[in-house]
Amino acid sequence: MKAPQSSPRKAAMQIAVLTFEGFNELDSFVAAAILNRLKPLGWAAHITSPTEQVTSMNGITVQRQKPLAFAAEADAVLIGSGIKTRDIAADEDLLARIELDPARQLIGAQCSGTLLLAKLGLIGDLPACTDLTTKPWVVEAGVKVIDAPFVAHGNVATAGGCLASQYLATWMIARGASIRDAEEAIRYVAPVGEKALYVDRAVGVVAPFLSDDAAIAA
Repeated sequence: MKAPQSSPRKAAMQIAVLTFEGFNELDSFVAAAILNRLKPLGWAAHITSPTEQVTSMNGITVQRQKPLAFAAEADAVLIGSGIKTRDIAADEDLLARIELDPARQLIGAQCSGTLLLAKLGLIGDLPACTDLTTKPWVVEAGVKVIDAPFVAHGNVATAGGCLASQYLATWMIARGASIRDAEEAIRYVAPVGEKALYVDRAVGVVAPFLSDDAAIAA
């Protein structure tokens, strides 16, 4: 397929990958690894957490790279999922510490991270994606959930399913750099013998949500 045109490369991007206690490793690590393929362009994706250390749903403890306050100054923010997201969504004090600005930032959420976006008032009545387990909670929060892996509305995107990390990363790179950069990043991580297939699928999923008028606000 022929890739759509995208905006010229922008300045280096600093990205906060919000990672909470009980996090899903695939959400945080896969997206961060793909985004960090753009380090030569000055990009950096940071594991960003409210505490010095967080332990994943499978017992892997990691040291945060940035505190939660970094999300307010980052150029882009990704919110992963985890087994404690409902507790986080009910913690008004913690939610108040998450300051996001879709007029200035690219913001993406995956699976139960979509519930946090809803609680932060960044989805409203727009259709969103999430995983099947989280769907009833997101619907309860007043969000229309669609049966799709990825959707974006302006600077806010949501994805459903652990391996949908690649779509969030593809979208963010295409928006913040170029489609060619996104293709190269996905091609690098794709399985040998299936690289063209993975690149075509990733670009095909996010392409309907890319346009020149969707450039990041200055």
